[in-house]
Amino acid sequence: MTHHHHIVRTVLALALLGACTAASAQSTAPAEKKIYCWDEGGRKVCGDALPASAANSARTEFSMKSGLATGRVDRALTDEERSSAALAADAARRQAEAEAMQKRRDLAMVESYLTEADLRRAYGERTALLDETLKSSRLGLSSLRLSLLSLLRQAGDQELAGTPVSKRLTDSILTQHAEQLRQRQLLLAQEQDRAELERELADSLRRYREMKQGTSPPATPPTASAQQDKPTAGQASKAPPPPR
Repeated sequence: MTHHHHIVRTVLALALLGACTAASAQSTAPAEKKIYCWDEGGRKVCGDALPASAANSARTEFSMKSGLATGRVDRALTDEERSSAALAADAARRQAEAEAMQKRRDLAMVESYLTEADLRRAYGERTALLDETLKSSRLGLSSLRLSLLSLLRQAGDQELAGTPVSKRLTDSILTQHAEQLRQRQLLLAQEQDRAELERELADSLRRYREMKQGTSPPATPPTASAQQDKPTAGQASKAPPPPR
């Protein structure tokens, strides 16, 4: 019995030694050698080692055993290219955030206004307010123009009469003229706001319709039972007359 146990231990030890030897051979097996090809000075250069001067160059790697391409490494980007790529990525991120925010606004718009009429009514309040502002600005500008014409007429009369134009009148003319220019710029900005509101309304209506079409359930065809219950033309003609 003791001799048998000794043989078993010996066999196990040999098997363990063989496994360790195989594992050691696998761990110490050399990596497959490669051939590197890259451009250098306008000509293609290949070698089994990559020099430091070509570390940032684009290259293709080939298996030395099979001769087939095993990989492709692009050249390293320059500082300017990395900066441009970072700016492009940042712009794309901001664009994606803006689109996501617009999507949330569109959903809120569809939830807030049940119909296009409700949406138009909401814009109508802003439109009416801007129209009243424009009307007031135009009236004010017209009043300023008439006042300035009156001052200029007084200055012209004094000039024709050979009387020097007073400093008070000159200052009034300059003040009125400056105010007229300011009111014109203000009116122009208000007219641009009004036109922008019209474009915003058209765009909102377009997006509202698109969202409604995307969220509305599809129309279901009438069921067979409903079609059977619906009277035909012949059946309708045979219906009894109403009681007198």
